[in-house]
Amino acid sequence: MNYKLVIASLLFINFNVNAQITEPQLDQLVERTLKSFDVPGISVAIVKDGKIIHAKGYGVKSILTNEKVDANTLFGIASNSKAFTSGALAMLVDEGKVKWDDKVIQYIPEFKMYNDYVTNEFTIRDLLTHRSGLGLGAGDLMIWPDGSDFKTQDIINNLQYLKPVSAFRTKYDYDNLLYIVAGEVIYRASGKTWCDFIEERIMKPLEMNNSAASYVRLKDTTNIIAPHVPTDGKLKVISRYKNQTFDAAAGIYSSVNDLSKWMIMQLQDGKYGTEKQNRLFSEKEHNQMWQLQTIIPTNAKAPYNTHFSGYGLGWFLSDVKGYKQVSHTGGLEGIVTQVTLFPELNLGIVVLTNQQSGAAFSAITNTIKDSYLGIPYTDYVELYSKREKDNVSKSDKETDEVWATVAKNKKDNLKIDLKKYAGTFKDDWFGTILISEKKGKLYFSSNRSKALIGEIFFFKDNTLVVKWNNRSFNADAFLSFELDGNGNLNVLKMKPISELTDFSYDFQDLNFIKVTP
Repeated sequence: MNYKLVIASLLFINFNVNAQITEPQLDQLVERTLKSFDVPGISVAIVKDGKIIHAKGYGVKSILTNEKVDANTLFGIASNSKAFTSGALAMLVDEGKVKWDDKVIQYIPEFKMYNDYVTNEFTIRDLLTHRSGLGLGAGDLMIWPDGSDFKTQDIINNLQYLKPVSAFRTKYDYDNLLYIVAGEVIYRASGKTWCDFIEERIMKPLEMNNSAASYVRLKDTTNIIAPHVPTDGKLKVISRYKNQTFDAAAGIYSSVNDLSKWMIMQLQDGKYGTEKQNRLFSEKEHNQMWQLQTIIPTNAKAPYNTHFSGYGLGWFLSDVKGYKQVSHTGGLEGIVTQVTLFPELNLGIVVLTNQQSGAAFSAITNTIKDSYLGIPYTDYVELYSKREKDNVSKSDKETDEVWATVAKNKKDNLKIDLKKYAGTFKDDWFGTILISEKKGKLYFSSNRSKALIGEIFFFKDNTLVVKWNNRSFNADAFLSFELDGNGNLNVLKMKPISELTDFSYDFQDLNFIKVTP
């Protein structure tokens, strides 16, 4: 029996409908979370009724330095940056410089989607609502993993080659690239780059003095986390994501102290200042951001009994135990974050972590919010830890079977004509890759995404697998060669081996055609 977990659980037994989590209980919760999910560092803040009632760091910024996390430690907030993009656009709406339902081509004439109707009808609102018709994470390989050379203009140009998976405005599928386009709209409408606008018009008035719109713009990096990824069974510090092309979707670095000011302003309908005397954006436009735009299917299960769920403008929206919940999560390589707001309770929660286990921030956020909602205590650390281990075990079993087949092929000394798979292949939006044969081995390399490099192994039939040199990617992929109209293996398609591969490795959206032998 793990007596530490038993003792920790006993701390919560006295919870009742009126009991809100105490600081010792919260400290114990986070310490358990650090250990259970192998997260080096976490920072947590709670705001209530316009005040910060808890802001604290736990654990370490890096396993290499063991420096302690505090409430001013900077984390990449990843997709929690999207709400800043929608907030910036709300300010421009207030100023009469844009309208939510203006067509994108009014500001970016070269903007082009997969068909003319969608191109001509696509609005600024559509950029923010994940209802474009494109699939989950479509085109993300242009900005993921770090190290590609695609710029904003490349992304705008290449959207036309991404094929839809549903009709326009009919289905929710999370998207990153269109927030990059939204950042470009801000630039063309205001004359300020996205980074300049966010820092000058949002961060400076709110006195988010330690934050920046992009890692490369931070004035002081002495108090900042390192990203960590479990790699081959061991936690590893990895290189930080720095691609500025992604900024309008995921670029901001901030701390729980600074984000508390952002949450308080949001809970005050755009007002800020000691007497709420100032405004970032009007209540009218704030309401637009917090109105349901795109429906997300949900089930009304206990304990939250969520009947409705969807996406607004930069925020997820749902009813939770009869209250409106406004939230978002964010993820970069080795960093995941969560912001949760309950406007009717005047309550905000932010959890920042330097490892990519979403179960960790969920366990903390849900325990805190349950205490305010009067929901009986659930040991989310234990619940999510078991669920995560089960998911990883299932995924490992599937991927192990693939690599076992590869090993058996090698042991059996199968005679494979590798040269027939070699060549240069081109995809309309991703560009060219090279599959080269050297000394009886095949290798994959990408012309525009230099980090995607690895050795290729025979699997079965005309399907091979690529094993990326960077083992922290957790994104090894199948390479399936298909016959073209002339009976040659000139068509190449890809898909991740593991179901747990991050959706931004959207290999399935690629369609390569051989251009040279």
